[in-house]
Amino acid sequence: MRILGLNAIFHDPAAALVVDGEVVAAAEEERFSRRKHGKRPVPFSAWELPELSARWCLAKAGLRADELDAVTYSFDPRLAMPQESLGLNDPWDELRQTYAREAPDFAAEALPGLDPGVFRYVPHHIAHAASAALAAPVPYRDASVLVADGRGEATSHLSARYHDGRPEVLARTSLPHSLGLFYEEVTAHLGFLRSCDEFKVMALASYGRPRFLNELRTAVHSTGDGSFRTLPIDLAALVKARRPHEEWTPEQADLAASVQAVTEEVLLDLVRWLHGRTGDRHLSMAGGVALNCVANSRIAAEGPFEHIWVQPAAGDAGTALGGALHVAEAMGDRTSPMAGADLGRSWDDDELEAWLLRARVPYARPADLAAVVAQALASDNVVAWFQGRSEFGPRALGHRSLLAHPGRAANLERLNDVKGREQFRPVAPMVLAERAAELFEGPMPSRYMLFTHRVAAHWRERIPAVVHVDGTARIQTVEAADQPLLARMLGIFEQITGLPVVVNTSLNTAGRPMVDDPRDALECFGSAPVDLLALGPFVVRRPAMGDGSGSV
Repeated sequence: MRILGLNAIFHDPAAALVVDGEVVAAAEEERFSRRKHGKRPVPFSAWELPELSARWCLAKAGLRADELDAVTYSFDPRLAMPQESLGLNDPWDELRQTYAREAPDFAAEALPGLDPGVFRYVPHHIAHAASAALAAPVPYRDASVLVADGRGEATSHLSARYHDGRPEVLARTSLPHSLGLFYEEVTAHLGFLRSCDEFKVMALASYGRPRFLNELRTAVHSTGDGSFRTLPIDLAALVKARRPHEEWTPEQADLAASVQAVTEEVLLDLVRWLHGRTGDRHLSMAGGVALNCVANSRIAAEGPFEHIWVQPAAGDAGTALGGALHVAEAMGDRTSPMAGADLGRSWDDDELEAWLLRARVPYARPADLAAVVAQALASDNVVAWFQGRSEFGPRALGHRSLLAHPGRAANLERLNDVKGREQFRPVAPMVLAERAAELFEGPMPSRYMLFTHRVAAHWRERIPAVVHVDGTARIQTVEAADQPLLARMLGIFEQITGLPVVVNTSLNTAGRPMVDDPRDALECFGSAPVDLLALGPFVVRRPAMGDGSGSV
């Protein structure tokens, strides 16, 4: 079966293609349109489909739209309720539902030749759940699943057990109660952009104390039956609202710490209840709340499940993949786990060199790229690393990354300046998988940077750039079998410096999507104070930029 999955209804529009049960391609629309998150999650934008990423997915497989057996859409308007019944302040939600009902015709317009009759609606949280259970490694195929986000059609959470590719739903939480929407409210109160900057609240939380936890518990708490409540609370009575671009205060950091703590408590209650129903060893997770790596680590440390896997595209983008996998199983295909998050676009060496020639920048093709990059990093250069297929999901995982020396404490401020980010935000380390346990304590392996790890005390002073204020780091473990070039570079860097770690943050600047194609990489390199660009097998160095002399 040839199944194209689409996510479009809220934010992070994306497309994914599953052929005969295998994940062929998946990409977020923002990487093509260059609009952060693709669009804002307002009803007036719900008509927009991920046209560019959908067309690329089809082109990747050499398919035409009329050859598709199904197109999935990760929102079922038949399950939606009138706005007044949802209890949300969203008076235009009926417009969103109208656009969802018209989506088959919109898709046929966007993809000429598509038969609207192959269009299939998949409930939003079922699509999330499928992205977690069916894309996960084999042991998670018959396992428990937890989904939590802002909202779906009429709910904000789902607990289920998967068996033989099918979900058994065990609990749901109805709107307006929502951990994701509650976290969004605090995000806005703290002066950040809701449904976009929640990760900033998570980072800020480490600078505060959860001294408002008791007040928040009265409004946000589990109910003992696998569900929870999030009641209205006057945040302004606790802490004055922060305006965008104002400096944050200790009281605002305390509010961030409090909302983080109460979110963790509710999630722990949910997973304990779920485990009590299933007795499973394995738990898979998805939904925007599952991108909270601090909460994930607490679930791993204190929860009853032995093993946890989080979908790397846990936000709404992942529902494009989950919807396709869910329908593939329903149509008789046996789906296979995703091999990795590198499901996006790539270019061969000739294509990359053509981009360099077109840009008229001097470049070289070294005999040993890993050694050149390792030496540059050891010399305290910042390196833009562009290799292979781009990542699906919000994390840079060694395909579209900015790299730096972890032993220079100043590199945290330096990279935040390069990217135009707030200085309270941490950067992450990548480390060879076989060395990780020597430096970090937490769930291993950690391929997708979805957990935080305690940094061993004797390493904190050696790699200060990647140690957050609370003594943790959000690590990526690198397997040589998966990323041989990256693993070799890490090995050479350790030979030079004695450090088996390199700073890894996403290759982009503030407010812009992660770099995806060679033009993006060259534009980012040309506009940011980065010292070296490793574009496939080629390198471009900062002093050479702009003289137009061609290949060297």
